[in-house]
Amino acid sequence: MPTAKNGDTVTIDYTVSRTDGTVVGNTAESGPQEITLGDGGIFPQIEQVLTGMEPGDNEKVAIDAENAFGPRREEMVIDIPRQNLPPEPAPQPGMALQAQQQDGSPLTLYVVEVGEQSVKADGNHPLAGEDLTFDVTLRDIRQAA
Repeated sequence: MPTAKNGDTVTIDYTVSRTDGTVVGNTAESGPQEITLGDGGIFPQIEQVLTGMEPGDNEKVAIDAENAFGPRREEMVIDIPRQNLPPEPAPQPGMALQAQQQDGSPLTLYVVEVGEQSVKADGNHPLAGEDLTFDVTLRDIRQAA
């Protein structure tokens, strides 16, 4: 049976959990994910585990916060005057806002608090600061040409 190697396109299912076991994401909702090993489309630790696996194999991969979505940075939590936001839709906690960083790159901010005069938004990835465990199952391999 073939094993996954660099350059192969693999189909995987996964579940992502916090260290307390809380599931924070999985492919059950979105369907299996297809990635090409070696192209950087997934965390390197997961690529390493997938390399050498056969279809049907399952592995757990622990990734610390520093190597996952990075540490949580409080300077990424900002207050935005409500006058700087469009009136509709009204901001709600959990709503995603698109902004532009000083270098012009896009940034997604998540509303965490809505006040009368301002909205508090967080530019950290929702899983920043979290150690994560990925439970990965290799479903299929399309070998590189």
